[in-house]
Amino acid sequence: MPKKASSRARPQRTTAVLPWKRWVLYAILAAAGLFLGFLIPYAWYLDGVVRARFGELSWQVPTRVYARPLVVSPGLRMDAETLQLELRAAAYREEPGAATAGSYEREGGRFRIASRGYVDVDGRVPERRIELTLADGRVATLKDADSGETLRAARLDPARIATLYGQKQEERRLARLEDLPEQLIFALQAVEDRDFKHHRGIDFSGIARAFWANLREGEVVQGGSTLTQQLVRNLFLSREQTYWRKFNEALYSVLIEARFDKGRILEAYVNQVYLGQVGGQSVHGMVAGAEFWFGRDPQRLRSEEIAMLVGMIRGPSYYDPRRYPERAKARRDLVLGVMAETGVITEAERDAARARPLSITSSPGVAANRYPAFMDLVRRQLADDFPQDALRGAGLSVMTTLAPSAQTYAERAVATVLPEIERKEGPPLQTGLVVTDTHTGAVVAAIGNRRVDQPGFNRALEAQRPVGSLLKPFVYLLALVQPGRYSLATTVDDAPISLRLPNGQTWSPSNSDNRSHGPVRLIDALAQSYNQATVRVGLDVGQEGLAVLLQRLAGARAQPNPALILGAVDLSPFAMAQLYQFLASGGEVQTLKVVRGVLDAQNVALSRYDDAPPPATEGDAIAARLVTIALQSAVTSGTGRRLVADGLGRLSPAGKTGTTNDGRDSWFAGWSGDHLAVVWVGNDENQVAGLYGATGAMRVWSALFSKLPTSPLRVGGEGIEWAWVAQGEYATTDESCPGARRLPFVAGWTPRAHRGCTMDRIRDWFGAAPDTDDFDRSAYQRR
Repeated sequence: MPKKASSRARPQRTTAVLPWKRWVLYAILAAAGLFLGFLIPYAWYLDGVVRARFGELSWQVPTRVYARPLVVSPGLRMDAETLQLELRAAAYREEPGAATAGSYEREGGRFRIASRGYVDVDGRVPERRIELTLADGRVATLKDADSGETLRAARLDPARIATLYGQKQEERRLARLEDLPEQLIFALQAVEDRDFKHHRGIDFSGIARAFWANLREGEVVQGGSTLTQQLVRNLFLSREQTYWRKFNEALYSVLIEARFDKGRILEAYVNQVYLGQVGGQSVHGMVAGAEFWFGRDPQRLRSEEIAMLVGMIRGPSYYDPRRYPERAKARRDLVLGVMAETGVITEAERDAARARPLSITSSPGVAANRYPAFMDLVRRQLADDFPQDALRGAGLSVMTTLAPSAQTYAERAVATVLPEIERKEGPPLQTGLVVTDTHTGAVVAAIGNRRVDQPGFNRALEAQRPVGSLLKPFVYLLALVQPGRYSLATTVDDAPISLRLPNGQTWSPSNSDNRSHGPVRLIDALAQSYNQATVRVGLDVGQEGLAVLLQRLAGARAQPNPALILGAVDLSPFAMAQLYQFLASGGEVQTLKVVRGVLDAQNVALSRYDDAPPPATEGDAIAARLVTIALQSAVTSGTGRRLVADGLGRLSPAGKTGTTNDGRDSWFAGWSGDHLAVVWVGNDENQVAGLYGATGAMRVWSALFSKLPTSPLRVGGEGIEWAWVAQGEYATTDESCPGARRLPFVAGWTPRAHRGCTMDRIRDWFGAAPDTDDFDRSAYQRR
């Protein structure tokens, strides 16, 4: 009989804990949930960062400042040393045959130069290969190196002299992929990311392959990180080596690859990659790297140069070819091997490239801002049109007037002369110097500090110092614009003079030699810098007129008092250069300029500053030339005669020394046919330097013009007549008369000529002086 079923259900077996496998599963699910809960919003956040920063990726591109282009033409004053200075400043390489743009070859006085194409303020200047010969300090011949055609002129691309950065000191030139050579793009991928076209941000097979390749070669030949990962590091992350940074790097890379195509990513990489450092300036991007290391455009790079550029990505400092050429060459040759292995170049091209030396420029192709004084002038000229913030990081090109060779010679003159003239017990000397082109008013060199590359107080522009005798030529200029009253032959009395000033004091100026020289001709009073004679002339023409002249020519304000006649006014070397430019240009009112034009990032001219000045009026031009002739006399027989002893008589320069009380300030302003330079030497604390104009500033001027290629000063032209002048102020037809001297006059105002000097000899025999009063009334009546 079957057993009766129990009416009570059998209880289920239970346990207090779950099986351990379930715990693991639940833990994994919980961790995954937490991770996804974190990852999804974090990835969403990073995606927003990628869209905002990478999607609208832009860099501040620095504004570049360039020197003036060197225009060579037959007859141009030039020597081999100066031409090489210009070429090296523009990062030209000396290369056999000068076959590539940015190179030159020299054989004695013969140069073959391959210029680079560039955009100037008047449009594009194509690259060109020229050949020129130098002889007797000039360009003797100029022709096209390829066709042999004789050229009238050729323009070489200018040196880059400064860089105006934005918030970061980064040197960069933006480029599109189509602007770069294919070989560079292929080599980059072959070395840094061979599977770039196929991966999605992270390449595990590439990591394994790179590990094996590097193990086989014994050094890093290929990178394990993708190009995208490298770009992420540079754009978004710091350099710290942590797992968190690596996690972010991978996530950023995947997001970027998901949102943007390969071309966009690669273009960002070639514009961002770090390739070197000079001072505080970092160099980014392939275009800037090509300029920095090779002084040329990427399209002009050869295989070995491309290999060097790509090879340095792994460590620009470690593989720096200027500091470690053997290490750099070994790296370059390894990269050439990878390029051959992947078919970028052939084995024959690899072997030929490996046999070539490193073609690195001797100095970086990125300007290190070595010219702070000149750059102050640039900023001042541009201030009205381009505020400071509008210049920095705007990708503009500022085309200036600086001549690298003139700047170099000025710097050498300062470095050589100041230690020589600085007394052991005396105060430390400083200097301010401005050099201009007498034809155009362009400033070609400026120094504002004895340490020429040191920024700060710019003495060329900001030092306001008493100018002393440097103002005297403008007193005589005011006299000579009145040909009916004054000429260089006019007699003026250099005798003691006393004036009662409005404050009740008596002013009695004396000459520097503490002597009076009696009646002297105007030309001699200026050439010898006689104070007493100058005061008489200045009082006659009026110190008010002198103050107006200073305002008109140099924008300088001065109190019209008698002391102004002897230079009692504080002006800067730049202001004095502006003033003397009037004389050096032959009477033109030329505003000194340092900027020729500004181009935008697309090389379109935004501003041009090359307007020609108005022509000089006839009276101004003639008077300026007469003063110039008098200042040539100052060099041959007056206060500047040491220049002749220095061998500069060949330039027939005009010049004026200036010295203030107790030798606190030493000045010299002088010019040749092409260049004017104004030099100040003194002490910042106004201590006694013990220097005259001829023993201080003029020595710096002499050292500069001993090297600077420039034409002799020739003065003449329409409006001037020359005549022999004997005693008094009247002309003679007998140049053998005692004291006869040939002097220039305003045409039509030459004194009446006597047939000889018989009457003069009779007067001398009887001891009588010539009747100068009669000649003062009649001799200068217009004929």
